[in-house]
Amino acid sequence: MPALSIVIRRVSRSRAAAVLLAAAHAIGPVRAQEWPARALTMVVPFAPGGGTDVLGRIVGRRLSEVLGQQVVIENVAGAGGMIGSLRVARAPPDGYQFVLGSRADAINQTLYKHPLYNLKEDLAPVVLVAEQPMVMIARRDLPVDGLQELIAHVRKNQATMRTGSAGIGSTGYFDCALFNQVIGVKVQDIPYRGGGPALQDLIGGRFEVPPVQSDLVRGIAVFRRERLPALPRLPTADEQGMKNFEASTWFAFFYPRGTPAAIVRKLHDATVEAMDTPSVQEQLVATGTFVAVPERRSTEYVEGIITPEIERNGAPIRAAGLSID
Repeated sequence: MPALSIVIRRVSRSRAAAVLLAAAHAIGPVRAQEWPARALTMVVPFAPGGGTDVLGRIVGRRLSEVLGQQVVIENVAGAGGMIGSLRVARAPPDGYQFVLGSRADAINQTLYKHPLYNLKEDLAPVVLVAEQPMVMIARRDLPVDGLQELIAHVRKNQATMRTGSAGIGSTGYFDCALFNQVIGVKVQDIPYRGGGPALQDLIGGRFEVPPVQSDLVRGIAVFRRERLPALPRLPTADEQGMKNFEASTWFAFFYPRGTPAAIVRKLHDATVEAMDTPSVQEQLVATGTFVAVPERRSTEYVEGIITPEIERNGAPIRAAGLSID
């Protein structure tokens, strides 16, 4: 480096720029070729124990084997996932830190008046990993049987009812708000730093109804058109008379914008190999999670859905007048 600095001082400004550009091109491919030379960090933007965390750990274990380097899971929770995503958006674009982003990232772009980052400009998509339908569960001792009895109970007791979510801005928080709007109630939500802590308090009796991706406690309804293979006896909301109400979330890996394309491709390909591992798919299906189908895995596909996803989730937010400073 000292020799390079001497050369720069002895040439004109325009030539110095050319020297720096040439050096960058010479170094860039070598770094991409050597990647990964050390452990990677997968930022999970929610607390341990929730659906996002479980997904990240299942895929991360196999991804470590494929890459030949450890993938360290780091939970960075807060603001409906924005704190963790912001950390990666601000990280060096060297390929060693990525975030398990989700639909929550698209929701937060509209829900918050001043989002901490711009999803379209600050984060670079790598691969769509999985999709997870929402499942509504309740306390074991809640005196209801099925979705219609739950709705009647909520309408009658809305002043004392509580829902729980993985945090303001999370998909659970958003879908709770939409559910309340559809059935015509106002129920206070208790925001947590992840689905895991929310589930613990549900079991402890602090609140009654969270839509959580889980088969624990008492199942009320699954918000997708078909029943879940992992929960074949749990009826869908549609089967129980709540037509056209579906709720699910997607998960994708994102790098800081500016990460070399060669590194993005390498992480994409390694992730796809991990996703196609039968044991990984079995573990995910057991949690009610579906690996993204091949035609939806490409980096270009994820890049193409970001703007539509922001608008699709933003429309009901604006219609309901939901807004967070």
